[in-house]
Amino acid sequence: MKKITGLMLGLSFLAGGIAVASAQEAGAVSPPKVLVLYREFLKPGKQGMSHQKTEKAFVQAASNAKWPQHYFAVNSVSGRPRSLFLYPYDSFDAWEKDQDASRTNTAMAAANDRAEIADGDLLSEADSTVLSYRPEQSLNADGSIAKFRYFEISLYQIRAGHRHEWDELVKMVKRAYEKVPDSHWATYEAAYGQQPNTTYVIFHALKSASEIDSFPDQDKAFMTAMGEDGMKRLGELESAAVESRQTNLFKFSPAMSYPPDAWVKEDPDFWKPKAMMPMMPKKAAEKSVQ
Repeated sequence: MKKITGLMLGLSFLAGGIAVASAQEAGAVSPPKVLVLYREFLKPGKQGMSHQKTEKAFVQAASNAKWPQHYFAVNSVSGRPRSLFLYPYDSFDAWEKDQDASRTNTAMAAANDRAEIADGDLLSEADSTVLSYRPEQSLNADGSIAKFRYFEISLYQIRAGHRHEWDELVKMVKRAYEKVPDSHWATYEAAYGQQPNTTYVIFHALKSASEIDSFPDQDKAFMTAMGEDGMKRLGELESAAVESRQTNLFKFSPAMSYPPDAWVKEDPDFWKPKAMMPMMPKKAAEKSVQ
């Protein structure tokens, strides 16, 4: 266990989704009911291979312990240099049991403590947020993300006392996107942690960055489905309900992840690539065949 630590046209981020295999059922492809998200902000120049090296120690500790709780990591492509570690659970009870078990596994705890020291030297700050799945605000969210490579993660801060406008807004958006092919997303609400409890987090999975090029066409299809009156009402609801919004792009990191077996089986070349043999110097190679 790792340490505890513009709506309108911009709505095209809703064209993708998340489905994470749960700790208890690695083959499941429905979004987890509870998603624990750890953020690590990197000091300048400490991202990349430096951070990857320290994170491999946590992965090795979990692997050596044959730990049943899996997680995966994504690294920021936009915004501040940071890594996110996503832990899916079937329930808050399952989260508690994993926490308790990790504290009593002395071998893994000691390995994690050693890894913490090296990893901590690279970080400027860290925090955690616990998210609760909102199926009524999600669309076609089931499906494996093992072959996806990016997340767009959008945070919507809702004004206090205006959840009813947000709920109406989401219902309108869902009805319109049901008419747009291949639309799917997963919505979570902040339950505990750094983000205010009026925060909604929307995950959009991409197989490649080239999918972003299709967003303008999806915008047009969405606006057609909404109609002129619908777009006007949507603008009114956004103005009333949304305090702020932010979207950033993150890339999956297999080297910093401890993926479930189902993901490895589905895409082994990505999640568990074979180590490359070191190149032998030319003269040494010649001697080895003489």
